[in-house]
Parts: sequence; structure tokens; C-alpha cells
Amino acid sequence: MRQTVFGQRGGFSLGWKFYSSLALTLSLAACGDTTVESSPSDGASSVAGADLVFIGDHILTMADEALAPTAVAVTGERIVATGSEESLAGLIGPDTRVVRLGENALLPGFIDAHGHFSSLARTTDLIDLSSPPIGGAESIDDIVRILRLAIEQQSIPAGELVSGFGYDDSLLAEGRHPTRADLDLASTQHPIVIRHVSGHLSVGNSLALARAGINAQSPDPAGGIVRRLANGEPDGVMEETAMGLLPDPIATLSLERFAELRRQAIDVYAGYGITTIQDSNLPMEYIALLRQEAATEPYPIDIVAYAMANAMSDEQLDAVSLDREYTNGFKLGGIKFTLDGSPQGRTAWLSQPYAEGPPGAAADYVAYPSYEPQEYLRRMPALIQRGVPALVHVNGDAAIDLMLDGLAAAAELAPLPDHRSVAIHAQLARADQLDRMAELGVLPSFYAVHPYFWGDWHRLSFGEARASFISPLRATLDRGIPLTIHNDAPVVPPDILRLVSIAVNRETRSGFVLGPDQRVTVMEALHAVTLGAAYQYFEEDEKGSIEVGKRADFVVLAQDPRTVSSDELADIAIVETLSRGATVFSDR
Repeated sequence: MRQTVFGQRGGFSLGWKFYSSLALTLSLAACGDTTVESSPSDGASSVAGADLVFIGDHILTMADEALAPTAVAVTGERIVATGSEESLAGLIGPDTRVVRLGENALLPGFIDAHGHFSSLARTTDLIDLSSPPIGGAESIDDIVRILRLAIEQQSIPAGELVSGFGYDDSLLAEGRHPTRADLDLASTQHPIVIRHVSGHLSVGNSLALARAGINAQSPDPAGGIVRRLANGEPDGVMEETAMGLLPDPIATLSLERFAELRRQAIDVYAGYGITTIQDSNLPMEYIALLRQEAATEPYPIDIVAYAMANAMSDEQLDAVSLDREYTNGFKLGGIKFTLDGSPQGRTAWLSQPYAEGPPGAAADYVAYPSYEPQEYLRRMPALIQRGVPALVHVNGDAAIDLMLDGLAAAAELAPLPDHRSVAIHAQLARADQLDRMAELGVLPSFYAVHPYFWGDWHRLSFGEARASFISPLRATLDRGIPLTIHNDAPVVPPDILRLVSIAVNRETRSGFVLGPDQRVTVMEALHAVTLGAAYQYFEEDEKGSIEVGKRADFVVLAQDPRTVSSDELADIAIVETLSRGATVFSDR
């Protein structure tokens, strides 16, 4: 018997009530019976010599916690028994790895409810222009300095594209986007393109604009804006679809290097306790590449992809063939529409004007859709009836109205199936829209890190009332609506415990509590990144809770999240991550 002992510092276990009737209903209905006490009569004894047994007082099953198992046994990729240490003793053989948790906590592996795995991978090679606490850019001068330094240290030849990612105008001392003139100070010999932290705006220097043929005569593309100087010349800032006019840094990345970066990115996710990763908004050709890559060397963590629907023809959409199961750790789970932009970039499409819009915006500025509304309304009903899961990027309430109108149009044609369409981000959802989500069976996946990262900015952009209702988790749960929360990596790193902490605390960078009535409990937040996220993926029978028969996906935390103060949640260390029963990250 191989034995691992964690956290021998004493401690205690808090009693608690499962946090909501909705979560309890979902977990019991979806997951079936749990083996509480393993004995010859319950079938556990038929599993001889488990591969792995966890023992401890801090096992959060995310199912019916009234059962409170203190031991979990795994054989192969599956959980085979849960119960007391004594009841599982017969499953411990000479080759069983026994993990005594001590003060450490065992949870189901975290599930990434929304993000861009490949984008996180490719940004690894881009110049980091993030502001604290992620990077060091606090001003436009810092951005210029960082770009200059990278050109020098990397010996980037004149004429070669220089690419950066992560700048955030809301956190820069100047409170504005860099322009072509600013980037020219970094170099006039290199085309430079930098992308906003939201992923919804980019900036090019004069050489990048010239090479792309962008000038005063260039029209704004549908769903985007070329920001301009007083004389009509572009100032370098490109909104939404206009970003596509600038050179794409991915075009300079070799296939071999990109493959290396993807494998490195898997390690990043595992280090945050994540055992299911989302890769969203992908071309079908790239999805085929990922599928082939997984066939050559299976992914150690599940990756679920969503195809980029906006640019697809009807024929291409009709030809989308979904994977019902993972093969080699990969599956195509559905499609994604993008209907508007970013609240932090002030391109989220609203029904009422911004309190403070972008520079030069009119008093009635509400932004704009990034996809033709009538096209979405025409296409969505057929997808719903075909059973194609759909993620729909909607930040502003006008965009949310459009998404819901598409579902209502489908409901007029035929009763809605169990579609679980996901309103991605849903930042500025109104109370009446939550009611419509409940009626139409829509799951909101809230971008719940916003109160910390951009809450102070949102108070300026939207005013106190709308900003305080950003990511309305409590109002959603009170309506019995299933929800998830996400980081939208690489916009922010896929740090699940920081996400949980922000959902619980809702403190801004300045320490202001943004919408205290929308805070949730620790267990509600954890449910959203485990069993709730599994439900979003139609995988609640396989993942999201520690129950017999489910996948052996786990994360071991240094402390029990139920026993630490709310301001310590983000600092809990990841001790180990296991996917399909195998360790994919360890900090022991």
C-alpha cells in the first residue's frame, strides 16, 4: 500500500446544509444513488484492490452532503465506492495508493464553463501588456517601454510583426486606449498590433495600418468600428470585427510551436484544478486539427470545443456533426454565436445609453450588435430543433433580448427540447430577462470576475444601479435558474478559486462592494464550477460530483473552502489535480 498524508495540522469540520433546493434536485435527479457505506451487500466488495483511496473529513461531494463520506475509492477512471474508512478498508490492497487528506479538502475537478483554451495557448508567446495584479503595465508609457524592451531583448528584425496582449484602458493612468501615435513611439520599423484584455479591440501602429491598407477611405466593417482622428484617418483602435483588418499574430506562429503551447496550456489549467476545459469560437478546420492532435497523443484533460457560427454558411452549420462522447479527451460540443461586444471595452450593446461611453460618443450611445440580428433570429430556431447546443455571447441587455427572442421564435414553432442554451457572460441582464431565461430554459454563464477586475470602471460606464446588478447571481438562483460562472481565459487567467472568491465577495479593486445583494455562498459558487457546469455540458451523469460510477476527476485543496474566511478563498493552494484517476498536477 502506497500512502500519501496531507496537511497534518489538526482542524475541524463544519456542519452545513446543502445550499439550494435547485442544486439538490439537480444532483439527486441527475446522479442517482450513492454508495454511502461499502459492504458486501452494496457491491463495493466486488471491486477488489482499488487503485486509489482518499480518506479525510473534508470531502465535498457537491451532491447530498448530508451523507458526508470520509473515504472515496477509485479504480481506473471511475469512482467505485464512497463511505467511511472502515467500510472501504476491504478495497485497500498492496498496490492501492492511499491519500490521507488531513486538513486538505477533496472536491470534484473544476469545470471551465467558458473560455478560449487555444487563445490562452497562443498568447503565451505574445508580449504581456496586462495591468496588475496580472502584469505590470500601469500607463501607456509602460506599454511603450515593454514593447521596446521586447523588441530589443528578442532581437526582432525590422519589418517583423510585434504582437502584444492584455492592455486595459480602464486601468491605465491615462484612462484611454493607446493609439497609433503611442505605438509609433515603441517602433516605426516594426508593424505593431496589440489586443485589448477583453479580446474585443485591437490597436495598430502606423506601419501596421499602412501594411493593412487601412486609411481615411476604409469603411467600417459590419459589426465593427474603425476609430478615427478628426481628419478621418484611423487612430489605430479597431473595435470588434474591425480587428480583422489588422495583421493576425497567429499567422506567424508555426504549427509545431502552437502544438507545444497547447500542451503547456493544459498544464496551466491543471494547475488551477481544472479537469474539463472549454475552447470556444473555433473554425471547423481548426477543430479538425485538434481532433487529429488528440488522436496522435490523447489529451490528459477533457477539452470541449464550440464552433464559430457567425461566419458559417447555412450549409456549413447544417453539416456540423457533434460528438456525444469524448474521444482521446476531445469533443465538439456545439456552436457559438457572438451578438455584441465587451462591457469593459464599452462595446456591449445596451437598450439604454451608457452613463459614460467611449471618447467622442454621443449622449445616446448604446453600442451596436456585432452580428446581424435578423440572421441570428432566422438561424437559431432550426439549431434548437436539431438539438445543437448553442453558446451565445451576450453582454449588454439589448444583446440578451436578441438571444431570448431567438429562443422565443423557436418555441413558437414547436415545444422547446432540453436545449440548455447558454447566455455567455450575461453581464447586464435585467431582472425581467432572468424571468424570460427561466421560462425559455436558458442557462446564464456569468462572467463573475467582473466586479473585482472592472467593477469600478462599470460604475462609470453604466451608473450605480446597472453596475450593482452586474452578474446577478443571487437574483438568478432565487428564481431557481441553473447557472455557471467563468473566467473567460485568457482575458483573465483560469483561476477558479479567485473566481469563486469574487462571486462570494464582489469587492472591486478599490474595496467597494458592488451589489452586495448579489453575493452568493461559498457552496453556491463551488456548485457553479462543478456540478452546475457539468449540467451546462449535459455531463451531470459523468462529472461534477463525487459519486459512485462517475469519472474520477478531483482537485485536492490545501484547505476546506467552507472553513476559511471569505477573504482567504482566492489564496487556497491547489495541492493535486486528477483527471480520470491520474494525477495531472501535483504540488506536493
